[in-house]
Amino acid sequence: MAAPLLDFETEMFLSLFECDGLLVVAEGLGIDRILLQFMRVYSEQGSLVLLLNTTTPEQEYFTEQLRVEGVTHLPRTVTSDVNTAERYNVYTEGGVLFVTSRILVVDFLTDRIPAHLISGILVYRAHKIIESFQEAFILRLYRQKNKTGFIKAFTDKATSFSSGFCQVERVMRNLFVKKLYLWPRFQASVNTALERHKPEVVELHVSLTPAMRAIQSSILDIMSACLKELKRYNPTLEAEDLSVENTLGNAFEKTIRHYLDPLWHQLGAKTKALVQDLKVLRVLLLYLTQYDSVTFLNLLESLRSSQKNFGSNSGWLFLDSSTSMFMNARARVYRIPESKKKLKVGAEEEKPKSSSASGVKRELVLENSPKWEALTEVLQEIERENKSSQQEPGQSSALSKRSTGPSCRVLICASDDRTCAQLQQYIRHGSDWMLNRLYARTIGKRDSSAAASVYLESHKKGHGWPKNGAEGKEPAQKKKSTKSKKRPSLTLTQMMGKDDLDKAVGTGTSGDEGDPMEEDKEEELRLDLSSDAYYGVLKEPLTVLHPLKGLTDPHSLTRVLHEVEPSFVVLYDAEVGFVRQLEIYKASRPGKTLRVYFLIYGGSTEEQKYLTALSKEKRAFEHLIREKATMVIPEEREGREDTNLDLARSLEPANATTNTRKAGGQEQPKEPSRIIVDMREFRSELPSLLHRRGLDIEPVTLEVGDYILTPDTCVERKSVSDLIGSLQSGRLYTQCLSMTRYYKKPVLLIEFDPAKPFSLMARSDFRHEISSNDVSSKLTLLTLHFPRLRILWCPSPHATAELFLDLKQGRSEPDAAAAQAVTAESDMVAESAELYNPGPYDFLLKMPGVNIKNYRAVVKNADNLADVCKLGQDKLAEILGNANNGRLLYEFLHNVADVPAPVQKAKRT
Repeated sequence: MAAPLLDFETEMFLSLFECDGLLVVAEGLGIDRILLQFMRVYSEQGSLVLLLNTTTPEQEYFTEQLRVEGVTHLPRTVTSDVNTAERYNVYTEGGVLFVTSRILVVDFLTDRIPAHLISGILVYRAHKIIESFQEAFILRLYRQKNKTGFIKAFTDKATSFSSGFCQVERVMRNLFVKKLYLWPRFQASVNTALERHKPEVVELHVSLTPAMRAIQSSILDIMSACLKELKRYNPTLEAEDLSVENTLGNAFEKTIRHYLDPLWHQLGAKTKALVQDLKVLRVLLLYLTQYDSVTFLNLLESLRSSQKNFGSNSGWLFLDSSTSMFMNARARVYRIPESKKKLKVGAEEEKPKSSSASGVKRELVLENSPKWEALTEVLQEIERENKSSQQEPGQSSALSKRSTGPSCRVLICASDDRTCAQLQQYIRHGSDWMLNRLYARTIGKRDSSAAASVYLESHKKGHGWPKNGAEGKEPAQKKKSTKSKKRPSLTLTQMMGKDDLDKAVGTGTSGDEGDPMEEDKEEELRLDLSSDAYYGVLKEPLTVLHPLKGLTDPHSLTRVLHEVEPSFVVLYDAEVGFVRQLEIYKASRPGKTLRVYFLIYGGSTEEQKYLTALSKEKRAFEHLIREKATMVIPEEREGREDTNLDLARSLEPANATTNTRKAGGQEQPKEPSRIIVDMREFRSELPSLLHRRGLDIEPVTLEVGDYILTPDTCVERKSVSDLIGSLQSGRLYTQCLSMTRYYKKPVLLIEFDPAKPFSLMARSDFRHEISSNDVSSKLTLLTLHFPRLRILWCPSPHATAELFLDLKQGRSEPDAAAAQAVTAESDMVAESAELYNPGPYDFLLKMPGVNIKNYRAVVKNADNLADVCKLGQDKLAEILGNANNGRLLYEFLHNVADVPAPVQKAKRT
């Protein structure tokens, strides 16, 4: 059961409960707990509250928490599985509802949802409201139909408001809220509450080995060189954002895209290669501190071989820093004996020859990760503490019970699945066993004789593949790993529940986020893992391993934390959100001890990355505080009156002139125009913009077209990527064929993003002849094939909305029932009836001498195929405009073909 809210959380809840607004909280400070409290309050039949922007795992987590707390009227989920008739009943039953955005838009437009009965809307991840058009459209429709209900928005991503012009004001405008509530970690009440009961923190600044430090320095030098080249080729790029420090952060790729997307199609191959190189170098930096020496070398070698294979020799591979990096990476795994030192500088191809020719040429070094040794020390310290607490004389029986219970539990949190898998193997088998095994499976595979000699050498030394733990490990740990096998009853299933464990294991086998080149090795590594391999090292004290990122269930770690209730947490990798989660966990359980071991490489990029993330969030909150102080918010922002212009429809442009000759410029009453929109189109911004311009939207499932503007005009909308994809697959041809058959004015609308200019071909690629692989050639063929098809180019959805208004002026309104009834069996329009009598036309086009250019002449001169057969050779040559074509067709129709009858094989009896 969830712990009661802390003082500052109660303050957050009450301030937002009292007045609608946007709540911005520091990451990890428990925004879920606040949202859960609101759901608890509104989970009753007397209120109808909609919750937007949640994922399925989050919905399951919230529902489960409310069930545990004894809430009777649990939230319900409305998806496409709930049919139209049932949806109204679900809405009228009240409580909190998770509704998919597309269904909610359609239900608001068709008045299927009783808007006047809605108590309010809760918006999760409110920072995404600008990008997600559906949620903004839902809130506008809701505010137009309901002036009294509340809108409360939540987000814990303060950094998303620091980019863009007046970002927070735009978000609040889309949310229809006036108040902004800011709760950073440095807020006085938050600081006081968390400092009062803070966990005992032991910071272990682990030193990088000299080889690791040299490799890190080499990678940073190469990154710096790549950034200089990038700026040289693109002088317009912001120098501040493209610093080496910023390249370490997760947001770097987003920053690069922000600058380069608008001109990506104009960039040279060199710039694109540099961007790709920076991505690869960031992966290398991650692998250096995250994984072992063998994995890192394997990635490096695979990079070099792939670059050679594909001929894409990037500049950084030839830098001195690159050579130094390769030498140091190899030195961490193996060394060449003194007699063969000169081979180290020589070509790489010589090594396998020499090793196969004469015995062992490599001596394995297999450098351990420094963090592993620190982790071993931490686990040994925890072990000693548990033993001393149990054996201490004069200890009460109650206390001794507690020390063998949850107080001894240890939670180790690492960055991702692969790290957890490696740590689990390290704790159970030791580093020598694991690194030897990894080496034999990766680098040793390429050189089988070297692998065999390594195997023999390791057995001579006695640290190959040990059966009973690795040499050098503490005997107590050996005993514990065997004890866990004897006692299979001590599993996580008892504490977590079978379902949770299954979910955890499911996330454990999720795809690896690392480099795809490592996939084969990783699969092999996972084959021998038991079902609870990542999540439980079954020994006493019970030690649980859990990844911090890459989980399908975002609350998986929270569940484990609350159900295992560890006394010791080892943070193998630092993550801001989870550190704060631990602070709240301790503050809400003041009586229980919690010690956190914080392992971090001192003076490494890992430490720099963590500190940069903290400072970025702090700067983002300071920026928001300043913006809040100077923000001017109109009184009608919430839209509770009709004065809010954001809720007005049929907006005239500011420069529109009034014709005073028509009764003094009085507005003539107009019947609202109507557009029929396909259900699948509500993922885009266009329906929202059309509605805002005063057009009534009728959502219908259409088989032909996306938008029906008039009874004769049908529009198929394509984004640029969709256009290219559908041209390649042939889907666009089928869609245009259907539109031309059933509508007089078929239109293909190509809509592109104003922030991403594009060209269908590079400037150097202009050619005179038509090519089957060229997009513009395919578009040309499409227009030749469908002469009545009109192609419209629109730079943005706003321009499209204007265009639709112009196309509808003075024309009759479409009928939804008629549009929905158009299927493959419908009657064709008059213009298409003679053109698209598919059978005879296809048959005629298959005949020799008849092609797409001359078949219309044949149709004009002959009513049917029988008439064609009666025409002479000269007449056919005249009609087809070519004597050779005329002869081919005449001979095809009149020559006798002697085709032998097929011989039937007698059936065997």
